Amino acid sequence: MDLSGPNSGTAAQAGRPSVTVTSAHTTGETRGARFARNAHRTRLYIYLGAAVALLVFLIALVVANTGHVKVSWVVGSPSVSLVWLVISSAVFGLLLGLVIGALFHWRTRTPRA
Repeated sequence: MDLSGPNSGTAAQAGRPSVTVTSAHTTGETRGARFARNAHRTRLYIYLGAAVALLVFLIALVVANTGHVKVSWVVGSPSVSLVWLVISSAVFGLLLGLVIGALFHWRTRTPRA
């Protein structure tokens, strides 16, 4: 029996590189940390999808509401684009909601000792 063939001895003796097998546990990342990282990535993709959907909705809103409307005030009645009226009302409502929320938080906070 001839042991000097290519299938005999170690990998280095046969002229092949040695192979080192490592397990996934040697990277130092625990199963919970990997799950948290993947969950964070999933949340980022969900936020990205929501932002894209909101942008598409905003573009559709602008395209659909290009007409002008007459807004009656006490001192006058200007004609403005409907989309600017809707967007400014939404921004004003958001700011008003933030201010009211901050006031409620400030008024109902726990007293300091």
